[in-house]
Amino acid sequence: MRIISVVGYKKSGKTALVERLVGALGRYGRVGTVKHVSGDGLSLGGTDTDRHIRAGAEVTVAVSRDELVKFVSGAGLRGALDELCDDGMDFAVVEGFKDSGLSKISIGLESNRLDNVVKHVDAGQDFDDELISDLVRLTLAEREYHTLKSLIRRVRSNPMIRYAGAIGSFTGIVREVTGDVSTRGLEFEHYEGVAEEKMEEICSELRAREGVVDVRMYHRTGWIGPGEDILYIVVAASHRDQLFSVLREAIERLKVEVPIWKKEYTDRGEFWVEGEKG
Repeated sequence: MRIISVVGYKKSGKTALVERLVGALGRYGRVGTVKHVSGDGLSLGGTDTDRHIRAGAEVTVAVSRDELVKFVSGAGLRGALDELCDDGMDFAVVEGFKDSGLSKISIGLESNRLDNVVKHVDAGQDFDDELISDLVRLTLAEREYHTLKSLIRRVRSNPMIRYAGAIGSFTGIVREVTGDVSTRGLEFEHYEGVAEEKMEEICSELRAREGVVDVRMYHRTGWIGPGEDILYIVVAASHRDQLFSVLREAIERLKVEVPIWKKEYTDRGEFWVEGEKG
């Protein structure tokens, strides 16, 4: 899933631009949206659904004949993006969240005060076809975002999946305790584009193995807290022996060959680690 955020002042035209982007990106795949809502929560005005939420339900799903709305307690932007990714969206258009680390289209805001602005649009500028085409091009160039479920979905969509007898996955997470050292979090950096190319090269070589149907991998970057996911690798193969050997090789090759750097934040200090260990 590729993600783009539209940010700007109130009444700046954010929603109108989101509408145009959703329609344009829909020609390339499935599109989901996330809308920032000001205030402490979504008010349902004392409805029975609201009573479920206020009673303490962590997840409430309201269902009509043709639609459903899901309310999740404690979920933020990351949770919303994971929901869209798990549901098989190819694109997520986010309205708001100007303080996030997402790539942004800025409307009227001073871009030098924001991180990761890929396009500035003047307030009052027409959202003409030329602009929308440019924004679609920028969105298509964004790095893909995956959850484990979306990566498995990608493998299952392979036309050759009918030859598979098993799908296996590996999830690397942040280890909080190592011996007597506690880790507060990890920070990963990579060469934009180069790491993805190397991971695809590894996957392509492993797909050529006898009995292997597909291999996919995804490595998160930026700050990752204790217990959170770092890495997903998914393998589909005819038999489990083929699957497990390729899965292990994919893990080891990624650690050695892919240019990703890790900084550890522990109760003993902060330091960069040469390659991944364990």
